[in-house]
Amino acid sequence: MPIYIYQVLTDDGSEGEIFEIEQSMTTGSLTKHPVTGQSIKRIYLPPNISKKHTPGQTQKKLDNRNIEKAGFSKYERDKLTGTYHKIAGKEGPSKFNN
Repeated sequence: MPIYIYQVLTDDGSEGEIFEIEQSMTTGSLTKHPVTGQSIKRIYLPPNISKKHTPGQTQKKLDNRNIEKAGFSKYERDKLTGTYHKIAGKEGPSKFNN
């Protein structure tokens, strides 16, 4: 069930308590605080929509130049010898054994 945000309406016009309530989408907006009975209004916020994940975005972020720019090193294992070789990065040893 979605969580909705409500705010208490005060008599003097100042901002009242803000609280969240989990309720069904088919239920109408509340008009009274469920505990105190004070008048409330529903606060509408923009939806939290993340970017669509694509394999291309991941590949671009893990590009050797981006890894070096972020200060990381990247090693790949040689399948024949089992030795790791640095393919990205500037500091640290250039290779090590498994």
